[in-house]
Amino acid sequence: MLYSLYELGHLSVAPLRIAAMMQSNMLRSPLNPAVGSEAARAMAAASDLFETVTRRYRKPAWDLATTLVEGASVAVTPKPAWASPWCTMLHFERDADAMRKARGARTDPTVLIVAPMSGHYATLLRGTVEAFLPEHEVYITDWADARQVPVLSGRFDYHDYIDHVMAMLRALGPDTHVVAVCQPGPPVLAAISMLAQEGDPCTPATMTYMGSPIDARRSPTAPNLLAERRSIEWFQKNMIHTVPAIYPGGFRRVYPGFLQLASFMGMNLSRHVDAHHDYFQHLIQGDGDSAQRHRDFYDEYLSVMDLSEEFYVQTLREVFQEYSLAKGEFVHRDVRVDPGAIVATGLLTVEGELDDISGIGQTQAAHDLCTGLPEGMREDYIQPGVGHYGVFNGRRFQREIYPRMRRFIRAFQSPATRKAGRRLKVVGE
Repeated sequence: MLYSLYELGHLSVAPLRIAAMMQSNMLRSPLNPAVGSEAARAMAAASDLFETVTRRYRKPAWDLATTLVEGASVAVTPKPAWASPWCTMLHFERDADAMRKARGARTDPTVLIVAPMSGHYATLLRGTVEAFLPEHEVYITDWADARQVPVLSGRFDYHDYIDHVMAMLRALGPDTHVVAVCQPGPPVLAAISMLAQEGDPCTPATMTYMGSPIDARRSPTAPNLLAERRSIEWFQKNMIHTVPAIYPGGFRRVYPGFLQLASFMGMNLSRHVDAHHDYFQHLIQGDGDSAQRHRDFYDEYLSVMDLSEEFYVQTLREVFQEYSLAKGEFVHRDVRVDPGAIVATGLLTVEGELDDISGIGQTQAAHDLCTGLPEGMREDYIQPGVGHYGVFNGRRFQREIYPRMRRFIRAFQSPATRKAGRRLKVVGE
């Protein structure tokens, strides 16, 4: 019922939104005798703000048409490399001829970025992909919006997520490097543990966890405490709703993206109110650059997707209530998962000093679980002055975090180095 009411509310505001857009265009028209006046600028800014806060934000485009390789511009084309109804593994394919001219015969490490399946689209990691593109073959998990997946395509739960990660790693082959951002940390660690337990040659060369709740008991944040205080039954009753029949996934039970977004916004409501107030002022003042930066951020931030009921509920139970992987009790397909079986995969953990989603120590817990790795194959880094988003995006990520990740990946690029349990000395380290 709530989902249907949400859709009805959106449709009922549509005429007002159209009227606001028309008014904005009229007030800014050169044919308007009052154009440029303070009153006209204020009214046009108010119309723009109304349209912004009532719009339905669609999945953003990647907008990564080129990258710079050794100073040369190289065309980039996102292409599906593996797919299921629930996920497409995209390969950001760089133009082969341009790469040969820029790099010669040298090959770049293959990196699989596992994007969060927690409400936002994989495009939230555009900045992460952009940083890796010049020197890596980049792949990313582009998870499907549950409201777009027909019921006939079946269920998708936490164990299916792990199976998907294992399948993609097998498709990419040996010597792949994995980067798990936020939510994927526990299931990716479980997937790599399973590959190691099976002696699979596609066990990755390195694994990097960024702001991930590997052990959500450590430095619990507001989302962690909420998950602890409420029962699974409460979440099922209050957070799970049925997709309306107007969508391909009609009648599927989901955790709606708009509820997830409301939770995110509520955590820092005053900050978002101030941001929109500043946006209004920038529009009045004609500060187009600042207004565009606001639009770019919120076009991404306000684009949300639904999660299947079973995936959402199992994630709550396994990661935020029972801490099964952290306690050594997690079982996948009747097999107990043992991160201690990982003996030849470099481990890097990255946390943000001001992270209010995954507190300090939650990601570092991976080191305590991976008991089979020697000290020479581990590295931990806490980035000063950044919150959760800054761990994988923004200026600090580009200048301080990514260079560490690049060096770490290259230090374990050689299978012989990994077998010896020590890293190579990388130029510039």
